[in-house]
Amino acid sequence: MISASVFVEAALDAVKQVEGTQLDVIREAGKRLAEVIVNGGVVHIFGTGHSKAFAMEMSNRAGGLVPMHMMSIDDLWRSKNAPDDIHDPSIERDPAVAHDLLQLYDIRPEDGVIIVSNSGRNGALVEMALLMKQRGLPLICVTSLAHTQSVTSRHPSGKRLFEVADVVIDNCGPIGDALLEAPELATRVCSISSVTGAVIAQCLTAEITRNLIEAGVEVPILMSANVDGADEFNQRLTARYAGRI
Repeated sequence: MISASVFVEAALDAVKQVEGTQLDVIREAGKRLAEVIVNGGVVHIFGTGHSKAFAMEMSNRAGGLVPMHMMSIDDLWRSKNAPDDIHDPSIERDPAVAHDLLQLYDIRPEDGVIIVSNSGRNGALVEMALLMKQRGLPLICVTSLAHTQSVTSRHPSGKRLFEVADVVIDNCGPIGDALLEAPELATRVCSISSVTGAVIAQCLTAEITRNLIEAGVEVPILMSANVDGADEFNQRLTARYAGRI
């Protein structure tokens, strides 16, 4: 029987699977991304569809690290070359989108990248990964290995995201993302990638922070805007990255 309690149990199982299988790669990713920040870089985070929630989880939020920059297809509204079908979900299949987006951002050699896609197959994501690798930037990906290894790429190279990244973090979701099934349903219900994605995002924040503390540098953490004194506190930190985050 499908219920809230059944989903909570299944979701906790998925989170425990992340804990049991992914902490080593999360630590490795945290180490590499901390080095980016120590060297004055920014971490650019890109996801399409619901995967952009991962970028929102890591950027511009209380308790998060300042030099985290969310990249979004929605930003193409700022471009005079914005495609007419910007809100068509299938736009993420077009590799040209990655080139259009990169024209909007200040990407530097000292930066790093996280790209998030449950399927890891669509053209815009894979093209962005390849472009970032051409620039020599460290690339972390978060994907469902069960899903991505069960499908073919939609990119001309034939590659999927995990085949391009330096560090691959598995969100431990099933093929198709949804968890729960019942005889009355034609397909499963209740997706999990956003849940485990949020956990992975905060684990990365924790590991980056740990590495920055060990390096003896100031950890640039955003304070909640609803705390007295936060505006001044945050402005001091964000000034270092003006125009980049």
